[in-house]
Amino acid sequence: MQITQKIIRRQILAAAALAAVAFMPAVPALAATTIHVSLTDQGAEKEMPMGLGMNMGGDMTKATMAVVVDKKEVKAGKVTFEVVNDSKGLVHELIVGHLVDPAKQLPYVPADSKVDEEGSDHLGEVSELDPGKSGALILTLKPGTYILYCNVAGHYMAGMWTLITVK
Repeated sequence: MQITQKIIRRQILAAAALAAVAFMPAVPALAATTIHVSLTDQGAEKEMPMGLGMNMGGDMTKATMAVVVDKKEVKAGKVTFEVVNDSKGLVHELIVGHLVDPAKQLPYVPADSKVDEEGSDHLGEVSELDPGKSGALILTLKPGTYILYCNVAGHYMAGMWTLITVK
């Protein structure tokens, strides 16, 4: 008789536990953020301006290239960058870097017309995308300021960068 009571008690406890789980309010999972990124330019025939890198004091209204994002501020955690090269004729890429000091310039190598990726806090990239192609990059970001830029020769200095803030 005692064995039967133990079995019944276990079945009642198991049913009660299942019922409790079924009626628990849903706990939302920590949502990841997606940033849609468009890599754009005014065409290959357009002369590329110089001196439009971050903190270089150039007139950004003269930029012929851009990194356009749909969100400039996101929460810390997993961030997906969905990147599309919206150019009609130029290859672009997207590099994400953390800025320890947003007031400083990125290390730039004039002879290569590129940012020194090894000298900057390069976190990841969507490598060279042909026109119309897309790619994605997933990073876990801590609070801070981040730069998104194209490092194809000359593109960064032509204004192809933007900043996002992670809170």
